[in-house]
Amino acid sequence: MLIGVPQEIKNHEYRVGMTPAAVREAVLHGHQVLVQAGAGAAIDFTDEAYTAAGAAIAAGAEEVFEKAGMIVKVKEPQPQECRMLRPGQLLFTYLHLAPDPQQTDLLLESGVTAIAYETVTDSKGGLPLLAPMSEVAGRMSVQVGAVALQKANGGRAVLLGGVPGTPPANVVVIGGGVVGTNAARMALGLGADVTVLDRSLPRLKHLDEVYGPRLKTLYATLDATEQAVLDADLVVGAVLVPGAAAPKLIKRPQLSAMRPGSVLVDVAIDQGGCFETSRPTTHADPTYMVDGVVHYCVANMPGAVARTSTLALNNATLPYTLALADKGWKRACADDPGLLEGLNVHAGRVTYKAVAEALGKDYAPAASAMAA
Repeated sequence: MLIGVPQEIKNHEYRVGMTPAAVREAVLHGHQVLVQAGAGAAIDFTDEAYTAAGAAIAAGAEEVFEKAGMIVKVKEPQPQECRMLRPGQLLFTYLHLAPDPQQTDLLLESGVTAIAYETVTDSKGGLPLLAPMSEVAGRMSVQVGAVALQKANGGRAVLLGGVPGTPPANVVVIGGGVVGTNAARMALGLGADVTVLDRSLPRLKHLDEVYGPRLKTLYATLDATEQAVLDADLVVGAVLVPGAAAPKLIKRPQLSAMRPGSVLVDVAIDQGGCFETSRPTTHADPTYMVDGVVHYCVANMPGAVARTSTLALNNATLPYTLALADKGWKRACADDPGLLEGLNVHAGRVTYKAVAEALGKDYAPAASAMAA
């Protein structure tokens, strides 16, 4: 198979779909890889490194999309990229379709088969291709939150860990999954007073066993969530419903009762955000104010640490990329039901139920689409 790797074009997005090491593995499996010139240059994956690994270099994205049978990316295709896709072509990338009707419509019009990293599951029901970026975003959420708390950035002028004789910042993490756990770890490491809310008692028990009395855990009732948020300096929204739009956990009236200069970091913004006042921002202009509260809602947070993120992502995606290229998508999905869970769009139909429900689209079960 000819695998195409275009350069990412989203604002301040420097990740790349395949590293030279991943290309070398694909070539070893007998595949051809076509990489757009400069696709990895920003993170020191040079065209020469790709050539040494066995890739061919394409002058532009048009050549990659025209020639490749499978496109491997990082972020969802932008409108001009969607219009270069075609029937029978396989797209393997993050999609986050539930809050993005334009992208969904363009993918449906293209006739492409699209497998989304974020809904592929493993044998335990986990999300193995979302996990590495969730780890990065969780750790980054505390870093960017600490910066946003600085007075010059509109924040409360609070240092996360305080200093001797002063109180630390109060950090609240809503959601105890991969993002939330990594956010809590970073915040604890910086000396903050940290509380994690979740509706899974086993998850709260696990966090308690790992971190002990350093970490407060609360069952996420509406009352507990509201009280925790009102007392917080920094709130990290880390709630995920796989493939679906994120639930709105903090409403505008609650926001107006928060401390002036407090900070919300919405890591769920790729799925529409978990705060009612959230809207996507970019690395070029990452924050805005609503009712005196700083909002950080960058939709591709891991892109800020693109080299680390690319290496972590490729570690997870490479086995799936090779399976899809070796077997073709139908056989690969038949052999791995978790990979079939990643099928979001096929031949003009939405094949992931949560996406169809969120966007009011007709739903074609993935298994039936594969059998057609």
